[in-house]
Amino acid sequence: MTSPTDHTGQTSETSEPRVPPTEITGLYGGLMKVAMRRVLGGVPVGARVMWHHRGVLGDTMRFGRRAEKWDRLDQTLATLATMAAAAEVGCGFCLDLHYFRSRDGGLSLEKASEVRRWRTSEAYSPLERGVMEYAAAMSRTPVAVTDEMAAALLAELGPDGLLELTARVGAMNMTARGNVALGIRSEHYAEACGLPPMAPAVAVASAP
Repeated sequence: MTSPTDHTGQTSETSEPRVPPTEITGLYGGLMKVAMRRVLGGVPVGARVMWHHRGVLGDTMRFGRRAEKWDRLDQTLATLATMAAAAEVGCGFCLDLHYFRSRDGGLSLEKASEVRRWRTSEAYSPLERGVMEYAAAMSRTPVAVTDEMAAALLAELGPDGLLELTARVGAMNMTARGNVALGIRSEHYAEACGLPPMAPAVAVASAP
């Protein structure tokens, strides 16, 4: 029997992950749980799912920590790009987590809360909107990035900035698509810490 899904493939709020969570054990596991509780207030179900394969979990976490040190792209643009990619893929966990962490990243709550309707919201500058357009286009299947999109961002961000933007969106796609496939859903971090609800998504026509 399959789990109920929405139109993005994300499992419903009442369904369980498609790989059952397991107990995180051992010294390394204990340290990891302490770090997660410090940052998130608890241990995500997704971490307990990934604990079945500690090599994948460890390498993914190491890559994530290294990626956070990339500095050729403005942090606001980096956060908006990853959130726009998560929204396009339909990863509720990723979107909620980045919204929750947006305060520490210096992103205004207005901009963070409007990501799901970035195409129509007036909260963003032309450059921010262009970055989110690129992130969303890159996250579609097939990829819908155009020469015009890339050229405009190349002029604004430079080669190194555009490469970092592309790498960040690619990394988010790996995480987001994996979470959706495994049925790892939102943990409601933003709601739990009192952030205002995110604006609802705006329907967008499918790419031809």
